[in-house]
Amino acid sequence: MKIVKYKVLLNEDNKNVLVKENAQLYYCAGGVLNSPEKIVQMCNEVLQANRLAEEYIWLLAFNTKNRLIGLFEISHGAVDLSILRPREVFIRLFLCGAVSFILVHNHPSGDPTPSQEDMAATERHIEVGKTMGIPLLDHIIIGSDDRGGNFYFSMRERNLELFEPRE
Repeated sequence: MKIVKYKVLLNEDNKNVLVKENAQLYYCAGGVLNSPEKIVQMCNEVLQANRLAEEYIWLLAFNTKNRLIGLFEISHGAVDLSILRPREVFIRLFLCGAVSFILVHNHPSGDPTPSQEDMAATERHIEVGKTMGIPLLDHIIIGSDDRGGNFYFSMRERNLELFEPRE
């Protein structure tokens, strides 16, 4: 599969436009990132999410076939926080034509347990996603263990009551 990282810039009319930052080929069995394990593995291999010293938030945008159509860095914060607002997320989703999305962020401490702020941000993006017709499929927090494995917390897996059932 091809992973395309985008950023959003302002054009000469001061309008948001997508600009391809880079693209790379990535092997994923079946060509679809359809499980938290596959997403975490991709983020660790492509973004080194489990090795970063500060908190980052990424947006994964998907098409109707659940294929990744865009990867965006939404925020780069400090060792213990990063800012996540629906405005920045949904601008990118609309610009790339996404029909669903997943949020991913890392915890440099290694402990992927969500904070109260993480839970509140997930709930807020679920609600905005319902209003906009672009559902949040999952919010995954990536930690790390001493062996560098895929250590994560999936909001969908652990907090099913937050999410609509998948079709």
